[in-house]
Amino acid sequence: MAGQPPALSFNTTFDAATGHPVTVAPGLVRITAPNAGPYTFKGTNSFIVGHDRVAVIDPGPDDDAHLMALTSTIAGRPVEAIILTHTHIDHSALVPKLKAATGAPVWSGGKHRLSRPRRLFEVNAVGGESDWGLVPDRVLQDGEHVAIDGITLEVIATPGHCANHLALGIAGTPWLLTGDHIMGWNSTLVSVPDGSMADYLHSLEKVIGLGYGHYAPAHGGSIEDGPDYARALLAHRQERNRQVVAAVNGGARKIRDLLAPIYPQLALPLHGAALMTLKAHVEYLVDRGLIGATYGPFGTTLFPSRA
Repeated sequence: MAGQPPALSFNTTFDAATGHPVTVAPGLVRITAPNAGPYTFKGTNSFIVGHDRVAVIDPGPDDDAHLMALTSTIAGRPVEAIILTHTHIDHSALVPKLKAATGAPVWSGGKHRLSRPRRLFEVNAVGGESDWGLVPDRVLQDGEHVAIDGITLEVIATPGHCANHLALGIAGTPWLLTGDHIMGWNSTLVSVPDGSMADYLHSLEKVIGLGYGHYAPAHGGSIEDGPDYARALLAHRQERNRQVVAAVNGGARKIRDLLAPIYPQLALPLHGAALMTLKAHVEYLVDRGLIGATYGPFGTTLFPSRA
């Protein structure tokens, strides 16, 4: 059917080659950290951009073996900057050691911050995974261009996964480094108040409209047809919104009541992530008057829209 978005299909066949440099494109090398897990897949992808002079994007976790892999690949070349797509610790915890080893300044979208103020009684489920103390030497702005050894990086603000999230386009090429905003192995976790579903959906639409065709995410392998995949992700989230509205209209009154109708076969270890994502969808829908909710010390109570 004309205009129908492509089907969403995840690629979990990624060969990480952990700890070894992998050339993704001219002037772009990936090194995957040894921090595989349910939220990081095979590990965090750090990228080295440049030739004679380089920048390191997302140094990754505080792991000495990964630090050695990065410095060995840098091989004494001057490091112009350590750039962060965002400040979750699986991306940023190695910054102090890499900065000490290279003398490079840290550039990011600013200090870690919430997407909105925390409500009374509300718990930030990913607060412990956030690098609250990291202060960048330079705050990158949306639309800014930075030069690294003849390679120009376009800074693209992509809030949603968290408030200070950036994507980085390699100008004049089809390559976009998407951080955690778009990943090929799974959909992105959006956990309020750290992240925002409204921001995430807007950032998806923004990225789809750019001229970059290949995506290099911070977890998992490259995505060859990036815009088509992003359109499939957007359609997936929009369908999830419709499912939440239908479940609430059908009697669901707590966020946990949404699990069975929406994720009927979900494994128990993944329930926590699903509940975080559903909470973000609920907030998005409440803000638009599509469902109602009250917030209190015993959680969120849902009800159909009274509009």
